[in-house]
Amino acid sequence: MDIVSPVLDIASRICNCVGDRADHLRRLPQNLKSLRSEKEKLKNVYKDVKERVEREEDLEKKRTHVVGGWMERVEAMEIEVNKLLESCDEENQKKCFGTCCPRNCRSSYKLAKMVPEKIDAVAELQSEGSNFQEVAVPLPSPLVIERPLEEKPVVGLDSPFLEVWTLLQDKQVGSIGIYGMGGVGKTTLLTKINNMFLQSSIKAFDIVIWVVVSRPTNLERVQETFLDRLDIPDDRWKGKAEDRKAKEIRRVLKTKKFVLLLDDIWEPLDLVRVGIPPVGDGNESKIVFTTRSADVCGGMAAQKSIKVECLEEKEALSLFQAKVGEDTLNSHPDIPKLAEMVAKECKGLPLALIVIARAMAYAKTPEEWERNLQKLRLYPKDVAGTETYLFSVLAFSYDYLPDEATKSCFLYCSLFPEDDQIPPEHLIQLWIGEGFLDEYDDIQEARNQGGKIIQMLKHACLLEVGTGPFSIDGEYLKMHDVIRDMALWLACEKGKKKNKFVVKDGVGLIRAQEVHKWKDAQKIALWNETSIEKLREPPRFPNTETIIGRRFKFPSGFFTNMSVIRVLDFSKVEIRKLPAEIGNLATLQYLNLSGVMIEYLPIELKNLKNLRFLMLDQLFSLALLPNQMVSSLSSLQLFSMKFFSSPSSADEIMLLEELEQLEHVNDISIMLTSIESSQRLFESHKLRRSTTFLQLEGCWGMNQVQLVSPSCIKELVLDKCYELEEVKIIHCEKQAVPSKFPNPQCCFNNLLSVRVKGCKKLLNLNWLIHAPKLQYLQIEHSRIIEKVIEDERSEGSEIESGLSVFSRLIYLTLIDLPKLESIYEHPLPFPSLRQMIVRDCPMLKKLPFDSSICMSKKLEIIEGQQEWWDGLEWNDQTLMHNLTPIFSTSVEAYKMLKAPNPFHPLTRQSLISTKFESYSANNGNLVQFPPYSSLIQTTTGTSPSSFIFSTAHLPSSLPHSEQSFNFHGTR
Repeated sequence: MDIVSPVLDIASRICNCVGDRADHLRRLPQNLKSLRSEKEKLKNVYKDVKERVEREEDLEKKRTHVVGGWMERVEAMEIEVNKLLESCDEENQKKCFGTCCPRNCRSSYKLAKMVPEKIDAVAELQSEGSNFQEVAVPLPSPLVIERPLEEKPVVGLDSPFLEVWTLLQDKQVGSIGIYGMGGVGKTTLLTKINNMFLQSSIKAFDIVIWVVVSRPTNLERVQETFLDRLDIPDDRWKGKAEDRKAKEIRRVLKTKKFVLLLDDIWEPLDLVRVGIPPVGDGNESKIVFTTRSADVCGGMAAQKSIKVECLEEKEALSLFQAKVGEDTLNSHPDIPKLAEMVAKECKGLPLALIVIARAMAYAKTPEEWERNLQKLRLYPKDVAGTETYLFSVLAFSYDYLPDEATKSCFLYCSLFPEDDQIPPEHLIQLWIGEGFLDEYDDIQEARNQGGKIIQMLKHACLLEVGTGPFSIDGEYLKMHDVIRDMALWLACEKGKKKNKFVVKDGVGLIRAQEVHKWKDAQKIALWNETSIEKLREPPRFPNTETIIGRRFKFPSGFFTNMSVIRVLDFSKVEIRKLPAEIGNLATLQYLNLSGVMIEYLPIELKNLKNLRFLMLDQLFSLALLPNQMVSSLSSLQLFSMKFFSSPSSADEIMLLEELEQLEHVNDISIMLTSIESSQRLFESHKLRRSTTFLQLEGCWGMNQVQLVSPSCIKELVLDKCYELEEVKIIHCEKQAVPSKFPNPQCCFNNLLSVRVKGCKKLLNLNWLIHAPKLQYLQIEHSRIIEKVIEDERSEGSEIESGLSVFSRLIYLTLIDLPKLESIYEHPLPFPSLRQMIVRDCPMLKKLPFDSSICMSKKLEIIEGQQEWWDGLEWNDQTLMHNLTPIFSTSVEAYKMLKAPNPFHPLTRQSLISTKFESYSANNGNLVQFPPYSSLIQTTTGTSPSSFIFSTAHLPSSLPHSEQSFNFHGTR
């Protein structure tokens, strides 16, 4: 029996096993070294990927699941490798005394065998991490965007709300129409439905989209709303035709269960042309819309139509009492009963209740209530046609206005397009030009009165706060569409003279026969892609006093027969040559040509002897002003020429000399680019006391600016004055005062806005302590400034006790100030501050606020870089706790920021503030532009496609300077 072969086989296997284990143990030191090396390499790859992910997440993207899973595996692998290395080190310490042999061969072998396996696993993770093409994707759009409820409490809408909400959960109902008379609460109801999705536990829908349709229906504007909510790529949208955009909307919506909320539809909307796929055929998506007409519900094929009725008597009284206020209701025992009688006259219409309640809120005697009740009853109660009745009720508030000037100002607002955001300063300037405020000889006094009228109209609910940015003169304004319709009805003498006020918005081409019907028109407003066809003969406008608008076109001869014309506002009108016949309009008093791409002004303008207001801002293509044209305008009171391609120093001086010859001019806005022209202005008492806006740009060789106190300047811009070292205050007695601590009696009471940019040698702005009404302060690219206001004197000084430093400041912007350490020596309350922007100010370690800022309800946002915020020093931890929730990085702030344009906050009409999606830089790279970038001016001597941009709100990756780019994008 052969027993040798099996024994030899067993012996061979034992030798091989022992040899294999010995080989693993022998290689262990080198493998451990390799494992540590591979671990470090993986750690570096992990850091790179993590940094990429964090950068993308700062741009509001989310990491991909693949990348997220990889990062989790790397973190787990790091723990495993560290444990293995630790175990190997411990095993290495357990070798037999005096030898290199392990005490426990089996344990050592298991560890030695695991090390190569981990090396391979780590290497595989390295390779995977090094090959990620995409680490993050855009965040999905939120389900719903909350909308503000303008009127609280919401009264009387519980029943229709419940009905609509129940239908939204009914799979058999796809479209719901909500109809009712104007002002009955349809938009409020739709807003309540929209906001309910924020609280609802129902997750049946992917997205809720709100669209204001309004009139006239603008399909392009409707489609743009979908672009904002559906995250459609730019290459699938920009420059595409209407049908291609509709195709993209349809492509995205087909993949979602959506709720579409369409507000204020006046005529059936072609959903197919918009790109909205059919609802109600099993896809469970919903469409809810509001309209004033039941016929529109039929035209929109609504499966369910719900009428919003006026309030019941009890609900109406509750709403009316809430708006009148307890103080008035309790001012006399008879008033509550009288209030009940007035509320009945409103017939339950919410808007009428609110408007009339506001008008009565200050009537605190029974006699006032009785008189006004009797006045209200004079209007018909049951006139056929709900709109007529509505206007009659709402007209009560119009009649309640104190004087004819205020009434004229109110009616004038109806000339602006429906849902338009109206800049208050532009509106007031038009009122002044129309002569509504002629009782005030001084323009500033007239402006102040205009501001009071706006407040009065807002309190009476005849004007509302818009959604545009806040400005020095107040928030943007808008008119409720019902109020606007009522105002047009009143302006046209309650509908009896249809063409007394002619307003056309986005109507396209207007035929000649319609234009000839305007012979009785008193005011004409043409807006947004409106044009008039070529006329065989010049039309006659014997009664026309006003023509205003933007982006409209008119034919030749249009202005030939205007015998009483007073106001022409052509801002942003699409013309390149100004008709010479405008020079023959002898009665013209107001001419605004801002933003018009004209190359020259006709010399005939010098014939406008009655012209009082001339605005020539943003005339980037204008070469020169005709010689002696300005000085020929003998009645001129206001002259504005800013943000333009500057002429030579000699031309600037010539313009100043012409302005100085004008007897009545008292409001000048001007940009100067040379030391000679700026000295010419400062040396002229007349020019100094008339200048309200002054921009000094460049001014090579100017190392000092001397401001005379008291000053009329309302806005001051010091831009790229590279040699400027100090600002000195000159007292009215001609006594020079050092800029560091000027005489406290010298005060710039009119100064509201200061912007300092690129003044590299400027040390501080100490003189700002004497601008107590300053609202806007922006400082950029000043390399050596360490303190905005440098106060080295002891506490209790006259500065601290006598002046309220920055007490009116609303917006503060500090950009690229590498040495800035403080804004003021001591913490300040900043009671008016709304927004603060700090970027690239690494030495600013403390915020300028004292503890009272925590009590302020006004501060909305502090925008800056995360690294800067994390490095701030806090003396008060409560302050940090209260301010942290309102801090945002720049990317987040672009979406939240509602501050006005930082370059020119006051006269936004004279600044092209626009959303540029992208530009092509000089190196050919396509760079995305943030939504709050601002076009400042064209570079001198370049084509109209070359612009200079303000980079105040550009991402930190872009240079903090003004550069020239070729424009490739959309406005």
